[in-house]
Amino acid sequence: MPERMGPGDVVRHFKGNEYEILCFATDSETREEMVVYRALYGERGVWVRPKAMFFSPVDREKYPDAPQTYRFERVRGAGEASEG
Repeated sequence: MPERMGPGDVVRHFKGNEYEILCFATDSETREEMVVYRALYGERGVWVRPKAMFFSPVDREKYPDAPQTYRFERVRGAGEASEG
């Protein structure tokens, strides 16, 4: 399991793009826990993904050469300065 992450943390998707976790939410119909996050590139779209999927390992059968272990991994915590 990746180290604990929360709102304000910047994370990297295993395909390379960075996102900021905005908050956690609960689906009103299913009660499933969700992660709400914003892209830090392009139009900076806001996305939602089930928490279990967000914190899951990369599917090694589908992506054997992925550079990280988990789908999303923390780049820096909330309030930490960015590099460069």
